[in-house]
Amino acid sequence: MSVPPLLLVIDVLDEDAGLADVEDSQGRTYQLPAEWLPGAADGAGYEVVAQGGGLSFVPAPDAARQLRERSKQTLLDFSDAPGEGE
Repeated sequence: MSVPPLLLVIDVLDEDAGLADVEDSQGRTYQLPAEWLPGAADGAGYEVVAQGGGLSFVPAPDAARQLRERSKQTLLDFSDAPGEGE
C-alpha cells in the first residue's frame, strides 16, 4: 500500500520570532523554525521527506492547492443528512 506524502503549507510566517505557523495534509497545525523551511514565505508548501533518521522539507509548489482540495472534500463529506433535526 502506498502512503501519500505528508505536505506542509505555511499559513503565517513570523519573521521577527523566526517561526512559521504551518498546516499539514492531515489537518494538524503547529509551529516550526522558519530556518528549517527553504525559501520560507506565507503560502509556501513543502513535502516532508524522511531520510537518514531525520526529516527534510522539500519545496512543493503544488502543496497549497492539494491542501485546499483536501479541505474542500472534507467539507463535502461532512454534511447533515436532509431532514435531520427538523
